[in-house]
Amino acid sequence: MRFGDRFTEFHLDVLKEIGNIGAGNAATSLSRLLDRKINMHVPSVNLIGFDEVMELAGGHEKEVVGVFLKIHGEAPGTMFFILSPAQSVQFIRQLTGNTNIHLDGTLDDELSRSALQELGNILSGAYLSALADFTLMDLHPSVPSLAKDMVGSILGIGLIELSRVSDQAIVIETSLTELSEEEDHSIQGHFFLFPDPEAYNKFFQALGVTANG
Repeated sequence: MRFGDRFTEFHLDVLKEIGNIGAGNAATSLSRLLDRKINMHVPSVNLIGFDEVMELAGGHEKEVVGVFLKIHGEAPGTMFFILSPAQSVQFIRQLTGNTNIHLDGTLDDELSRSALQELGNILSGAYLSALADFTLMDLHPSVPSLAKDMVGSILGIGLIELSRVSDQAIVIETSLTELSEEEDHSIQGHFFLFPDPEAYNKFFQALGVTANG
Protein backbone atom coordinates (compact mmCIF):
# COMPACT_ATOMS: atom_id res chain seq x y z
CA MET A 1 0.00 0.00 0.00
CA ARG A 2 1.35 3.44 -0.93
CA PHE A 3 2.05 5.83 1.93
CA GLY A 4 -0.69 8.24 0.89
CA ASP A 5 -3.30 5.49 0.53
CA ARG A 6 -3.09 4.71 4.24
CA PHE A 7 -4.92 7.89 5.23
CA THR A 8 -8.58 8.85 4.93
CA GLU A 9 -10.17 12.23 5.58
CA PHE A 10 -11.07 10.89 9.01
CA HIS A 11 -7.41 10.19 9.79
CA LEU A 12 -6.47 13.72 8.73
CA ASP A 13 -9.23 15.12 10.96
CA VAL A 14 -7.79 13.18 13.90
CA LEU A 15 -4.35 14.65 13.21
CA LYS A 16 -5.85 18.13 12.93
CA GLU A 17 -7.42 17.74 16.37
CA ILE A 18 -4.02 16.70 17.71
CA GLY A 19 -2.55 19.83 16.13
CA ASN A 20 -5.23 22.08 17.60
CA ILE A 21 -4.64 20.78 21.11
CA GLY A 22 -0.89 21.24 20.84
CA ALA A 23 -1.24 24.69 19.29
CA GLY A 24 -3.59 25.91 22.02
CA ASN A 25 -1.16 24.82 24.71
CA ALA A 26 1.80 26.44 22.94
CA ALA A 27 -0.09 29.71 22.44
CA THR A 28 -0.92 29.90 26.15
CA SER A 29 2.71 29.39 27.13
CA LEU A 30 4.01 31.95 24.64
CA SER A 31 1.37 34.50 25.69
CA ARG A 32 2.54 34.19 29.30
CA LEU A 33 6.17 34.65 28.29
CA LEU A 34 5.53 37.77 26.22
CA ASP A 35 2.63 39.05 28.34
CA ARG A 36 0.74 39.59 25.10
CA LYS A 37 -2.16 37.86 23.41
CA ILE A 38 -0.92 35.19 21.00
CA ASN A 39 -3.27 33.27 18.74
CA MET A 40 -2.37 29.92 17.22
CA HIS A 41 -4.52 27.82 15.00
CA VAL A 42 -4.12 24.88 12.66
CA PRO A 43 -5.26 26.05 9.23
CA SER A 44 -4.55 22.77 7.50
CA VAL A 45 -3.51 19.15 7.83
CA ASN A 46 -2.71 17.92 4.35
CA LEU A 47 -1.06 15.06 2.54
CA ILE A 48 0.97 16.93 -0.06
CA GLY A 49 4.09 16.67 -2.21
CA PHE A 50 7.42 17.89 -0.93
CA ASP A 51 7.43 20.87 -3.30
CA GLU A 52 4.08 21.99 -1.88
CA VAL A 53 5.49 21.74 1.63
CA MET A 54 8.13 24.29 0.67
CA GLU A 55 5.54 26.58 -0.89
CA LEU A 56 3.60 26.74 2.40
CA ALA A 57 6.61 28.48 3.95
CA GLY A 58 7.13 30.86 1.05
CA GLY A 59 9.03 28.85 -1.55
CA HIS A 60 12.29 26.88 -1.77
CA GLU A 61 14.57 29.90 -2.05
CA LYS A 62 12.98 32.23 0.48
CA GLU A 63 15.39 33.03 3.30
CA VAL A 64 13.96 32.30 6.74
CA VAL A 65 15.02 31.69 10.30
CA GLY A 66 14.16 28.19 11.44
CA VAL A 67 14.01 26.73 14.94
CA PHE A 68 13.86 22.95 14.63
CA LEU A 69 14.16 19.85 16.78
CA LYS A 70 13.65 16.12 16.81
CA ILE A 71 10.82 14.45 18.69
CA HIS A 72 11.92 11.37 20.61
CA GLY A 73 9.83 8.71 22.28
CA GLU A 74 6.98 6.52 21.13
CA ALA A 75 6.06 8.61 18.06
CA PRO A 76 9.21 10.25 16.66
CA GLY A 77 9.23 13.12 14.22
CA THR A 78 10.52 16.61 13.53
CA MET A 79 9.13 20.02 14.48
CA PHE A 80 9.91 23.40 12.91
CA PHE A 81 9.05 27.00 13.65
CA ILE A 82 9.67 29.20 10.61
CA LEU A 83 9.94 32.99 10.83
CA SER A 84 11.05 35.60 8.36
CA PRO A 85 14.37 37.19 9.43
CA ALA A 86 12.58 40.48 10.15
CA GLN A 87 9.96 38.75 12.31
CA SER A 88 12.62 36.84 14.22
CA VAL A 89 14.25 40.16 15.10
CA GLN A 90 10.90 41.48 16.31
CA PHE A 91 10.44 38.45 18.53
CA ILE A 92 13.95 38.80 19.99
CA ARG A 93 13.35 42.47 20.76
CA GLN A 94 10.10 41.74 22.55
CA LEU A 95 11.52 38.85 24.53
CA THR A 96 14.79 40.53 25.56
CA GLY A 97 13.78 44.18 25.62
CA ASN A 98 16.86 44.95 23.52
CA THR A 99 15.87 47.25 20.66
CA ASN A 100 19.45 47.32 19.34
CA ILE A 101 19.10 43.86 17.78
CA HIS A 102 19.26 44.27 14.00
CA LEU A 103 18.51 42.05 11.03
CA ASP A 104 22.10 41.44 9.97
CA GLY A 105 23.03 40.04 13.37
CA THR A 106 20.00 37.87 14.06
CA LEU A 107 21.96 34.69 14.81
CA ASP A 108 25.37 36.22 15.55
CA ASP A 109 24.49 37.55 18.99
CA GLU A 110 24.42 34.96 21.79
CA LEU A 111 21.44 36.63 23.47
CA SER A 112 19.50 36.47 20.21
CA ARG A 113 20.28 32.80 19.74
CA SER A 114 19.25 32.07 23.30
CA ALA A 115 15.96 33.89 22.80
CA LEU A 116 15.12 31.91 19.68
CA GLN A 117 16.13 28.65 21.34
CA GLU A 118 13.85 29.55 24.23
CA LEU A 119 11.09 30.07 21.70
CA GLY A 120 11.71 26.56 20.40
CA ASN A 121 11.74 25.12 23.91
CA ILE A 122 8.48 26.80 24.86
CA LEU A 123 6.58 25.92 21.69
CA SER A 124 7.81 22.35 21.44
CA GLY A 125 7.52 21.63 25.15
CA ALA A 126 3.98 22.95 25.38
CA TYR A 127 2.91 21.27 22.14
CA LEU A 128 4.36 17.89 23.05
CA SER A 129 3.04 18.07 26.61
CA ALA A 130 -0.50 18.48 25.30
CA LEU A 131 0.04 15.76 22.72
CA ALA A 132 1.45 13.35 25.31
CA ASP A 133 -1.47 14.00 27.67
CA PHE A 134 -3.96 13.46 24.84
CA THR A 135 -2.45 10.22 23.57
CA LEU A 136 -0.87 8.95 26.83
CA MET A 137 2.38 8.52 24.92
CA ASP A 138 5.96 9.25 25.97
CA LEU A 139 7.18 12.17 23.83
CA HIS A 140 10.04 14.56 24.46
CA PRO A 141 11.98 17.09 22.36
CA SER A 142 15.66 17.38 21.60
CA VAL A 143 17.55 20.62 22.21
CA PRO A 144 16.40 23.08 19.50
CA SER A 145 18.74 23.96 16.65
CA LEU A 146 18.78 27.24 14.74
CA ALA A 147 19.45 28.09 11.13
CA LYS A 148 19.14 31.08 8.84
CA ASP A 149 18.87 29.60 5.38
CA MET A 150 16.55 28.96 2.47
CA VAL A 151 13.25 27.21 3.18
CA GLY A 152 14.24 24.20 1.07
CA SER A 153 17.40 23.62 3.08
CA ILE A 154 15.72 23.90 6.48
CA LEU A 155 12.51 21.95 5.87
CA GLY A 156 14.40 19.32 3.89
CA ILE A 157 15.78 18.08 7.21
CA GLY A 158 12.29 17.06 8.28
CA LEU A 159 11.57 15.23 5.07
CA ILE A 160 14.59 12.91 5.12
CA GLU A 161 12.80 10.09 6.95
CA LEU A 162 9.67 10.42 4.83
CA SER A 163 11.62 10.43 1.58
CA ARG A 164 12.57 6.80 2.19
CA VAL A 165 8.96 5.67 1.83
CA SER A 166 7.14 8.41 -0.07
CA ASP A 167 7.34 11.62 -2.05
CA GLN A 168 4.51 13.05 0.07
CA ALA A 169 4.25 14.28 3.64
CA ILE A 170 1.46 14.85 6.11
CA VAL A 171 1.97 18.43 7.23
CA ILE A 172 0.35 19.71 10.40
CA GLU A 173 0.75 23.43 9.82
CA THR A 174 0.13 25.89 12.65
CA SER A 175 0.08 29.65 12.18
CA LEU A 176 0.98 32.03 14.98
CA THR A 177 -0.26 35.60 15.10
CA GLU A 178 0.14 38.25 17.75
CA LEU A 179 -2.74 40.69 17.69
CA SER A 180 -1.33 44.18 18.04
CA GLU A 181 -2.58 47.65 17.23
CA GLU A 182 0.80 48.39 15.69
CA GLU A 183 1.52 46.30 12.62
CA ASP A 184 5.28 46.61 13.19
CA HIS A 185 4.92 44.82 16.53
CA SER A 186 3.08 41.77 15.27
CA ILE A 187 4.66 38.33 15.09
CA GLN A 188 3.66 35.83 12.47
CA GLY A 189 5.15 32.45 11.77
CA HIS A 190 4.52 28.89 10.67
CA PHE A 191 4.91 25.84 12.86
CA PHE A 192 5.30 22.47 11.13
CA LEU A 193 5.05 18.97 12.57
CA PHE A 194 6.37 16.09 10.46
CA PRO A 195 5.77 12.74 12.18
CA ASP A 196 8.09 9.96 11.02
CA PRO A 197 6.31 7.24 8.97
CA GLU A 198 6.10 4.77 11.86
CA ALA A 199 4.52 7.37 14.16
CA TYR A 200 1.10 7.53 12.50
CA ASN A 201 -0.17 4.09 13.45
CA LYS A 202 0.99 4.71 17.01
CA PHE A 203 -1.03 7.92 17.15
CA PHE A 204 -4.12 6.22 15.79
CA GLN A 205 -3.79 3.18 18.05
CA ALA A 206 -3.38 5.42 21.10
CA LEU A 207 -6.63 7.18 20.19
CA GLY A 208 -8.54 4.00 19.38
CA VAL A 209 -8.78 4.77 15.67
CA THR A 210 -8.86 1.77 13.33
CA ALA A 211 -6.52 1.49 10.38
CA ASN A 212 -9.47 1.90 8.02
CA GLY A 213 -10.80 5.02 9.73
